Amino acid sequence: MTRPIPFRELVAVVTGASSGIGAQIARDLAARGTRVALLARRVDRLEALAADIERAGGHAFPVAGDVADRAAVEAAFGHVTDRHGGIDVLVNAAGYGRHVLFKDHPVDDIERMMRTNWLGTVYAMKAALPSMRARGRGWIVNIASIAGRLAQPDEAVYSATKFAVAGLSEALAYELEPLGIRVLAVFPGLVRTEMITPAVLARMPERVGTTAIEPAEVSRTVLGALERSRSEVTVPGWMAMTYAVRALCPRLYRRMTARVRMPAIPDLTS
Repeated sequence: MTRPIPFRELVAVVTGASSGIGAQIARDLAARGTRVALLARRVDRLEALAADIERAGGHAFPVAGDVADRAAVEAAFGHVTDRHGGIDVLVNAAGYGRHVLFKDHPVDDIERMMRTNWLGTVYAMKAALPSMRARGRGWIVNIASIAGRLAQPDEAVYSATKFAVAGLSEALAYELEPLGIRVLAVFPGLVRTEMITPAVLARMPERVGTTAIEPAEVSRTVLGALERSRSEVTVPGWMAMTYAVRALCPRLYRRMTARVRMPAIPDLTS
């Protein structure tokens, strides 16, 4: 039987807290009594979110920083540790994607996406681990994507970054558990955030937009998975069935994916 998580005793850092999944998880952690450091580049949004959380009776404060910048991450985590004495929970929600064919994807943006989605997760975990090890406990949540389990056309580089996050999370779940640190990998489907623009939807099958979920559903699932000591979770849960199709019938899965996704991509042959 797992022990309840003492949320009211904990200090959390949430990256990507200025919007979307990160902002929602920050709100929900604060509602449970956790002191939350909000880390992102857009300070004005962090300040507004912190004010909302404080008005609701929670505790949150903004910490400006770009997760793609190792020195900035280390400085931000040092500030949190100086202020609260340590870090118990890390939520790596920072990241971005682009719907673009690999042949048209500029290398500069490929490198930026890898620094943000992959190395940003690495930098944050490296910065948080000393505190967690000293306390003999910790919870790390890495927001990956369904695209990190099932590679998707028109977002090849994004898929690659999320596959990297998934592999790192799975390995660290083994490595860190003996130290009292739990690692949870989260695989959301399409989530209604500011990244899902009309231009993005125009490159996806029409029915995909109707299956999008809200950040609140992801957050509820994440907190529930933490309380049950899960090492991975897919949101919505029914999408996990697709992993079995991919593993057991790879040719069928490939045909299905091509049939659904490829007709919506306008520039395949240009």
